[in-house]
Amino acid sequence: MDLDLTEVEAVCKDLYVRALKLLPPDIKAGFADLARDETSATGRAILGTMVENIAVAERTKNILCQDTGIPIYNVVIGRDVRVEGADLKAAIRRGCERATTEHSLRSSVVHPITRVNEQTSCGIRVPIIHVDFDDRPETVSVEMIPKGSGSENGSFLQMLLPSDGINAVKRFVIDRVIELGGRVCPPTIVGVGIGGTSDLCMHLAKVAATRKLRTDCSDPDGARIEAELSRAVNELGIGPQGLGGRSTSFAVHVEIAATHITQNPVAVNIQCHSARRARATFTPGGIAFD
Repeated sequence: MDLDLTEVEAVCKDLYVRALKLLPPDIKAGFADLARDETSATGRAILGTMVENIAVAERTKNILCQDTGIPIYNVVIGRDVRVEGADLKAAIRRGCERATTEHSLRSSVVHPITRVNEQTSCGIRVPIIHVDFDDRPETVSVEMIPKGSGSENGSFLQMLLPSDGINAVKRFVIDRVIELGGRVCPPTIVGVGIGGTSDLCMHLAKVAATRKLRTDCSDPDGARIEAELSRAVNELGIGPQGLGGRSTSFAVHVEIAATHITQNPVAVNIQCHSARRARATFTPGGIAFD
């Protein structure tokens, strides 16, 4: 399959807009789960307001949150796909720029020193583009995630020692959730990376934070820890927007990687209640959005 880069550009533009306006079905279902178990009247009221905001955004074709975020594109390329890598990245960048300029989106991307905003949601090394590969024949998937600053500021890394044990990992996660309180617009998805190197560990935390709800870590030990932490976080009483209740988090998600014998990194990356993402899949039969 030859990947049409004109189509890629158009799809990457559309994905940005879709992600900003349409909350994924699993997150909507997550709100229903939290509302069912919420015992605080204030918590239930805030959850109701959030659900109404989602509905209004869809009815009026408006964005869910004013923060258009740092644009992230995750690309997975299957077998027997022909595409020039540099041209693919250029097409994604053009799509990101067009989404911002053609739909009058607020650009949240600035130069880190001068703070100059190009008004395109692009800049040095942004959009962030991750490319991976899998075994699916003649298939390319593109996932778009607008990572807002409110939740991205809830990012932490600790280089633990093996002697600290797994309880130190759990304590680090819980302490960070307590420290953040309502600043990350809960209910959240708490992404946790364990292992790897410092950079890989933080990347894993973000992968975990943007994973679909009701999915489990592929490693059994990781799955057990995320279940324990999910229960613990919602016993903290932080609640929606930090105003009290059981609905502090939709879930804690964990992703792991092998690491060095003398270290055990742990990272936390938060996704706020407006957990936005959109995906498209290219096959010889066409393009499908989900």
